[in-house]
Formats: sequence, C-alpha cells, structure tokens
Amino acid sequence: MVGEQHESSRSGAASKTAQPEGRAGKTDALEIELLLESLYRAYEYDFRGYARPSLTRRLALAREHFGCRSYSQLQDVLLHEPAALPKLLGYLTVQVSEMFRDPVYFRALRQEVVPHLKTYPSLKVWVAGCGAGEELYSLAILFREEGLEDRTLFYATDIDRDALKEAEAGIYALGRLASFTTNHRRSGAKESLSEYYHAGSRAAVFDKTLRKRTVFAEHNLVSDAVFAEAHLISCRNVLIYFDRPLQSRAIGLFRKALVRKGFLGLGDKETVHVTGHDETFEPFVPKERIYRKRGDL
Repeated sequence: MVGEQHESSRSGAASKTAQPEGRAGKTDALEIELLLESLYRAYEYDFRGYARPSLTRRLALAREHFGCRSYSQLQDVLLHEPAALPKLLGYLTVQVSEMFRDPVYFRALRQEVVPHLKTYPSLKVWVAGCGAGEELYSLAILFREEGLEDRTLFYATDIDRDALKEAEAGIYALGRLASFTTNHRRSGAKESLSEYYHAGSRAAVFDKTLRKRTVFAEHNLVSDAVFAEAHLISCRNVLIYFDRPLQSRAIGLFRKALVRKGFLGLGDKETVHVTGHDETFEPFVPKERIYRKRGDL
C-alpha cells in the first residue's frame, strides 16, 4: 500500500495548475508506458503488448486503490514497495469468469470435439490463462462425465500466482453457484453440479479429485515458450486483452503446442484470423470459435 511518504507529494501536486485535458492524456499515456517498462524490468512481468484501452481502465482502478494521484506515483510504489506487486497484478490480470461460461461452447465440445478425443489412448489439455480455475473445473467435470478423465492430464497455467492458488483450492462463493449450475445444465450435463462440490455456510469446495490429474504452473503467454504437447487448448477471453502482435505470438504458441488435428477453443470475440496463422487452423465449430489444426502441419 502507499505509505505516508506519498501524502505530501499528493497534496503538493494538487495545488498545481491543472493541465489541459489533451496534455493530461498524453502525460498519462507516457507515465503508463514507463510504469509498464518498470514492471517488466524490475519483475519480468510484461504487459507492454496488452491492448491499451482495457489496460488503462485497470490501471486507473489500481491507481485509485493505492491512493496515487498519478501513474508515476504508482510506479514509485511498485519499485519501492514490492509487497504491492501481487495486488497490482490482480488488477492487471483479473478476468470475469464463471463455470461453463457460454454453455453452448461446452455443448459443442461435448457433441463435436469429444468424439474425436475419444480416439486417443491418452490426452493432454492446456487451459491457458486459467485465472481462478472456473474453466479448468468446467473441463474436468465435462471430461469426467464423458468418460475421458482417467486418460487426461490437464495443464492449468496463468501469469498470476495468487490466481493459481485460488484455482488449486477450488473454493467459490455460494452466491456464484446458481449461475454455475444453470450453465452446467445448459452445457448438456449428465449429472447435477452438486455432485462435484461440498457446500459450507459461505462457500463451496469442489471435489479435490477433479484436480488430481492437473498440473498448475505459472506461464506467461507474452514471453514463455511451449512446455507441453496438447490435444486441446482452451484459452478463452484472454486474447481480447492483447494487441495484434501479441495475439499472433499466443496463437503461434498454440500452433506449436497442438498435435496434428488438435483443437483450439477461443472466446466468442476472439479469432485466429488476422494473426498470421489462418492457414494453420480450420474452423471446426465456427460459431463457437473452436478451431482445428490442419493435419498436414
């Protein structure tokens, strides 16, 4: 958190003549670039290729949380108070998600993709940008219901260590279970979602056996390389936060990781088009943004 040493700078800055709006916007943009560069150089977290509109909104919330008047002041906090890093990362990487989000996507996996996956003696599934684990548990439940769990190894990765801890814990607020349950049912569920968790007074703990075949690992789509071969990669609602070059890099990683005729699932506002990898992937369920890697690559 911002300490008392920042109070005088805030009150002093407040007395200065306000900058014209255009000048202020340019100053903010420059300060943000310097902040992102510092984050990369000091801690090796690279957000420089993230789309600026959403990133700026998140940084504005972080600046407010830390009580900073400027992004330069937030940069000072970041560099001199390392304990602030996890909280800042939480603002930069937070993604709104829920189990079986977009149920028609999971229904398409059940009906169109699973029959092909059943032809493999063993499977590897990569959940890239897993956040707090909602997507992982959705897939683990789906694979259990479809009889694929025992032959599947899941890789759940994210840039945020705290998010990975939440994912590994598998604990979610009771208030979220209603939407989880509705989504699960609409995905073509074969069991009640209540079969997979134990509810307490405030939270539900999902069955630890759902993650017994999961490897949780820190991985950065911006800078890290491929670490495993996969038959299915699910990376949904992550690429929308990247600029075009970074989207191309991520899709390139997925291309290298997927087996021939492997499957890639993206969010409903994401696509492999305009990333330079159009020839690598064929639309498999176009409406649900499910692609298949060509068999001759």
